[in-house]
Amino acid sequence: MSSLAEGPAYERLAQQLRTAILAGEMIGRLPSLDALAIQHGITRDIARRAVEILRGEGLVVTHQGKGTYVRVFQRIVRRSPARLAQQHWGTGRKIQDHDTRDRPRTADVVVGDMPAPDYVAEALGIPVREPVLARARRFLVERRPVQLATSYLPLDIVGGTRIAYTDTGPGGVYARLADLGHAPVRFTERVTARAPLPDEVDRLELTTAIGTLVFEIIRYAYTDAGRCVEVNRMVLDATAYELQYDFDA
Repeated sequence: MSSLAEGPAYERLAQQLRTAILAGEMIGRLPSLDALAIQHGITRDIARRAVEILRGEGLVVTHQGKGTYVRVFQRIVRRSPARLAQQHWGTGRKIQDHDTRDRPRTADVVVGDMPAPDYVAEALGIPVREPVLARARRFLVERRPVQLATSYLPLDIVGGTRIAYTDTGPGGVYARLADLGHAPVRFTERVTARAPLPDEVDRLELTTAIGTLVFEIIRYAYTDAGRCVEVNRMVLDATAYELQYDFDA
């Protein structure tokens, strides 16, 4: 490779490495920072900054004491609104099955009552800080943390039901809401992109490099009577997902 002595050297090195990775010319373990510095005639700090850019883009992952490796991970295509169709959860399938198909997936689930945050209370039509059922999950695909999600549901509907258990059964929460006579028939999602919070960096195992982003998606589920029966706040690693929206003209 050519010398990187002029211009923003770390960006130029990042571009060269990125091109090689995307072309399939670089796989496995990256050269060490010292090796990159010698190879390109740059400082070790410049090499480190270049690798941080790639880490922020999700192209490489660093394992403490083992080095930095090209990340082999197919982006998860999150197709809306098809993934929320009743024909899926109504027949016992999980929403995540629509996204990840047969890819290995696990979830850490914690369920309990908690005071409703302001935006949740407003949507559910209850007083601020009134207790609601909270279902907090961390999803891993192929052992990579990809999403955090917390669903908030009104206790007058779900208290003491299977929704209060970690395993909600076939079809998940929406199927159980339907069993209770509160099937969701309409959804609204609000999507924003932002820098991750410190706790999200830790739980999603993200890089702290400048430019690292997550998608925050807040979904509201409504019954045919217009009542909001769930507020679901999701935080997605932006390098792990592609958001696809299909709709008629």
